[in-house]
Amino acid sequence: MDNLSARMINLAIAIQQVPSPTFHENDRAEFVRLRFSEEGLTDVEMDAAGNIYARLAGRGSGRELVVSAHLDTVFLPNIDLHVEREADRILAPGIGDNSLGVAGLFGLVWALRERNRVLPGDLWLVANVGEEGLGDLRGIRAVVDRFGSSPLAYIVLEGFPLGQVYYRALGVRRYRITIRTPGGHSWIDYGQPSAIHELAAFSTRLAAIELPRVPRTTLNIGIISGGSSVNTIAADAMLELDLRSEDAGTLEALARQVEQITHLAQKPGVTVTAEIIGQRPSGELARDHPLVVLAQECLRRAGVEPHLTIGSTDANLPLSRGLPSITIGLTTGGRAHTLQEFINLAPLEKGMDQALRLVTGVWDIM
Repeated sequence: MDNLSARMINLAIAIQQVPSPTFHENDRAEFVRLRFSEEGLTDVEMDAAGNIYARLAGRGSGRELVVSAHLDTVFLPNIDLHVEREADRILAPGIGDNSLGVAGLFGLVWALRERNRVLPGDLWLVANVGEEGLGDLRGIRAVVDRFGSSPLAYIVLEGFPLGQVYYRALGVRRYRITIRTPGGHSWIDYGQPSAIHELAAFSTRLAAIELPRVPRTTLNIGIISGGSSVNTIAADAMLELDLRSEDAGTLEALARQVEQITHLAQKPGVTVTAEIIGQRPSGELARDHPLVVLAQECLRRAGVEPHLTIGSTDANLPLSRGLPSITIGLTTGGRAHTLQEFINLAPLEKGMDQALRLVTGVWDIM
């Protein structure tokens, strides 16, 4: 492992040790803000959303480039953030998603300075909030609202997977379905509708929806809750639903099916509501867009075979507005969003090689 990779790994672990659940990223944001200032970067600040910005000044003859990495994790504040270092990998919750991605912002600065490279335009580094779960991309939305179409591109860093180039944005619609009934005693009031029983029937109807294989479309019930005791007819129950599709029209049609099932589930004594709790817009670049072509070339020159893919990342937001954006990974790993999450150490050198080539090459193609 080279010196740059070693420095990045140490910083990634330090970042990972600061809890940063979605909507509670402030401690990690402050950690990054202080580190940006210690690096001597300019215009270091936090915006109203909680994003942290820093600018590495260029020669001023070109447009700026925005490189971002999300601060938040899927983990609750009280989980064990224990780190296990092995010869070839590191295991720690959130280490790849996205502590290493945030460390990559600093890795770019270190690599450019080591090579005495001054970019044609300013490089804006952003550690943003609200990428995971119900964050609903609120952080990157504030970033794009701020910069608009001014930057050459928006490049999003994730800790993994190295080799993937996310150039298409996977559309997502999320609902909270709530069912309410009068409730009652399980014996005395037997026969009265139960919110839990109604929710179970509702879930069965959702699971019966036929989803197309092409375009790939998914439906997932991620959370269910309700009731108050074993001998009580439940007065309320809730589920949270995640819908995704490669095609915006197919996603919209699926959402209409869910809303129709919600409407048909209404009956005397049973109230069913569907609340949209998240929307991730779709969008894409052409496969032959200069940014997509460059990203593939940078991977090949780093010794990694590129794979163009679709995903739900911070790049969704700029892509949905027709702005050039891709998401790349810095190393390989696995078990994301679990306590057994890990990153592999050896590929990081290649991952930073591709990232540096991409950042320095954008001004030549855009």
